[in-house]
Amino acid sequence: MRILFIGSGKNVPSTRFRVLPFADQLRQRGHRCDVATSFPEKYDSFRWLGWRGSQLLKRTVRRWHTLLARLRDYDSIVIEREVFHDNTWEREARFRAVAKRLVLDVDDGVFLNNEEKFDRISEMCDAIVVGNRFLEEYFQPRCAEVHVIPTCVTLAEYQPREQPPVGHRVTLGWIGTTHNVLLLQECAAALRRVSHEMPFRLLIVATTDERLGEVDLSGIDVEFRSWNPDREVADLHEMDIGLMPLRQDEPWMKYKCGLKLVQYLAVGTPGIATPIGVNAEILEGNRVGRAATTDEQWEAALRELLTDRNLRQQLGQAGRSLVEQTFSIEGNLDRFESILRGDV
Repeated sequence: MRILFIGSGKNVPSTRFRVLPFADQLRQRGHRCDVATSFPEKYDSFRWLGWRGSQLLKRTVRRWHTLLARLRDYDSIVIEREVFHDNTWEREARFRAVAKRLVLDVDDGVFLNNEEKFDRISEMCDAIVVGNRFLEEYFQPRCAEVHVIPTCVTLAEYQPREQPPVGHRVTLGWIGTTHNVLLLQECAAALRRVSHEMPFRLLIVATTDERLGEVDLSGIDVEFRSWNPDREVADLHEMDIGLMPLRQDEPWMKYKCGLKLVQYLAVGTPGIATPIGVNAEILEGNRVGRAATTDEQWEAALRELLTDRNLRQQLGQAGRSLVEQTFSIEGNLDRFESILRGDV
């Protein structure tokens, strides 16, 4: 097959985890896969060019991508989320006009602010691939063919971490985007209280630390580290417990695909997470970590995992097994390939 992926940008999480790994694996199977990414990246702009100039450049680049799609006669075109992060759908319609099979991939509640737009795009598509059953429920009335493929990691890149020596200081970890650092406010009070009783390090990995000052982590030994794709897995290997707090009062949260939690589990690190959306399904039965919503639940989970090394190891091993079974690129590749062919 000849496949074109319309991606948000090589550093955008949805591109990094739902486009680039599948494209690489499909190339190894003999398919021609081209990835056309936004320039500048979909959610960014060049400071020297300004916002308006950057938007003009993005649209110029996408017109070129549409021309390439027409000339190269792709068997399938996959649009990741949307072409432009606005209320327009004209460019999606242009890709529809040249696509033999048009597939939309959605891993978040991107439609919440632009429902009319996604209603229109859904009607254009031959199939929609979504990251969880909550997204599936949203899109099923809008498209005849909707498939769930979770946000995955490539197992070969996410090797299990080595267990640290007995007696080492435990490291709690959080990884994500600059804006989402604010979600740590949901468990900050519990972290502060527990830090008075037992020592731990909190490793925060994000693009920048510009929002970190808005979270009260006073009294906690915090290390901030700038996110670097080349050392992302190495950073995860330093974490003994992974954190994924979410806000309960935001509709967006239920549509998230649990990427942080999957990353922690992939390297054998147990997670503590707010049981919203797919997080609740991943944590069901406390097999791979602990669910926490209230301050009291966060405190209890932190104390339990901070003090029980064997439990951390047991939960981490179960988490790695879950990722191997359900959340790996390798395990979902056959189905994704069939979707692109239209064979399912």
